[in-house]
Amino acid sequence: MRILVDESLPRQFAAELSGHDVSTVRAQRWLGLRNGVLLRAAVRAGFEVLVTADRSLEFQQNLQAIGIAVIVLAVRNRMPELKPIVPRLLRALESIGRGQVIKVEARS
Repeated sequence: MRILVDESLPRQFAAELSGHDVSTVRAQRWLGLRNGVLLRAAVRAGFEVLVTADRSLEFQQNLQAIGIAVIVLAVRNRMPELKPIVPRLLRALESIGRGQVIKVEARS
């Protein structure tokens, strides 16, 4: 699966998503693009999923019309908080489809 890691997450987080074709917004030179422009650029570049910490993205964009899936990480965007949720994120990637949003949270 082709995955784009948003600039709201640490760049090194991309390395945690083994088994997938992963890039970052920074690596694509898309820093600072507004969400709608970013999502459309990602689709044109062949990305299927955006992984982000932006919890409002799903309410601001018509993801079904744009044709990209989004996984929202509902934890602090620091590696110590992100690493423990990687297994749940990888499971979410197995079932997500274009236009869908899945929220991955820390266990309570």
